[in-house]
Amino acid sequence: MPFRPRTAVSGAILATAAVLPSPAVAAARPAAAPAPPGWSAAPAPGTGAAPRAQDRPFFYLEGAPGTVLADRLSLSNPTGRSVAVRLRGSGAGAWLTLASKEVRIPPRTRASVPFTVTVPRDAVPGDRSGALLATGQAGGRATVPLHLRVTGPVLSALTVEKVSVRGAGGPAVIRYTLVNRGNTVLRPRIAVRADGLFGPELRRAARTLPSALAPGRAVDLTETWPDPPALDAVEVRLTATAAGGAHGSATASYTAAPWWAVLAAPVLLLAGGAGGPAAVRRRRRGAGAGGTRGEQAARRAAGGARPSGDEGADAAAELAGTGPGARG
Repeated sequence: MPFRPRTAVSGAILATAAVLPSPAVAAARPAAAPAPPGWSAAPAPGTGAAPRAQDRPFFYLEGAPGTVLADRLSLSNPTGRSVAVRLRGSGAGAWLTLASKEVRIPPRTRASVPFTVTVPRDAVPGDRSGALLATGQAGGRATVPLHLRVTGPVLSALTVEKVSVRGAGGPAVIRYTLVNRGNTVLRPRIAVRADGLFGPELRRAARTLPSALAPGRAVDLTETWPDPPALDAVEVRLTATAAGGAHGSATASYTAAPWWAVLAAPVLLLAGGAGGPAAVRRRRRGAGAGGTRGEQAARRAAGGARPSGDEGADAAAELAGTGPGARG
């Protein structure tokens, strides 16, 4: 078969194109992951062997208040140079005491660092979270989670405090404070109701608040009342509940009145107070002059005395007005 240079060159170009990746394929490849620090930190296996993927990924400790709990951290250095690592705890790890806060690991060596966690005597039962942090002096950082459960009786308690209602001529704002008086984390539910002199004014069913409330913590909250009454005296009651039987409630008074009613009330009271004594005084003066005209005429008729002049005419008219034929 005769040799054809053009065909051979074309074949070589196609072969080269098949081997070299196209720019689109090269761009589609992900960037290389950053190189690891060369050392690692993990909870030490109970057997003393090197940590494996199937071993525990975090520390879990459990004990009553006043208990001292112990565990070990494993530091591995597979590199060919020495590595210095600093250690510290955070969160619940603040109760942690390390055998050494700085460890130097020789090349291709694994170090085991003991530590203890002392649960305070006044710690409330419940779950705590934290971490053991390892930082390399030459770079790199590792975080090992730590979960701690403080055992003991669980108490769920919740109070509603500092309830007040503010607003005039528009929407009102109900302010209050929720306090977790127990030793467990609570997710409170709050219900609102208001009752006035003329009947119910507000009914708001219980709803779960968006955030949890840690033991011993207090949070200030508000409720908007879009359409409070314009004229009424209202008692507002807030009721909070949570899991474990936690329950608390508190009330506040809210009086709504238009401006003209507020201004007119003192005037009406003064007018009523001034008219009453005057009427009583007039009645007493008439009684002190010998009684009513009818009583005077009756006494004179019984005694045979004959009234004269205008006095007789007034007495006769009074008797006629009180006789059996008189009209009411």
